[in-house]
Amino acid sequence: MKDLLLVIDMQKVYTAGGHWQCEGTEAAAERIRGLIREKGEELEVVFTRFDPPVNPDGVWAEYNQVNAEVNADEAAAEMMGCFADMTGEGADKYPLYSKSIYSAADIPELQEALYRADRIAVCGVVAECCVLATVMALIDKGLKVVYLTDAVAGESAETASAVELVLAGLDPLHVCRMTVEDFISN
Repeated sequence: MKDLLLVIDMQKVYTAGGHWQCEGTEAAAERIRGLIREKGEELEVVFTRFDPPVNPDGVWAEYNQVNAEVNADEAAAEMMGCFADMTGEGADKYPLYSKSIYSAADIPELQEALYRADRIAVCGVVAECCVLATVMALIDKGLKVVYLTDAVAGESAETASAVELVLAGLDPLHVCRMTVEDFISN
């Protein structure tokens, strides 16, 4: 079975003390790194990062206005330090793709990898925004999704749990919810 690990937006802005800190980001990062250490050779791994749109349309224009200060903070947009050595240029690095909407499912450079995979394991931040939007878009594409419950962080534990509750209604046909440990042993 060919699995794709899709790591969504593990950027400094979502860490403790960051502008958009999410509860559990550091714990999710630790589990993601552990998964890559354990199964990295068996997985295709891809990272995404959110970058504000250059010429936003519709509500994204308002979003950019409201978040102008955050968007201007280049350090906040960087990948978390624990992933900096894994992403970027070089033979030993995983691809890092930029997106300027919530969902990663329509990143042009990612399409071939999505359709090549038997399963797409999704993890990262923000559970109730980018992660959920990506999962739903992948389901709409007819792809099999694994939601790594302990490798996703949300604005709060409550909102992260609410996302899991929504996805429970789609399990097991469209999405399979599992922990990183279960995914490693499966």
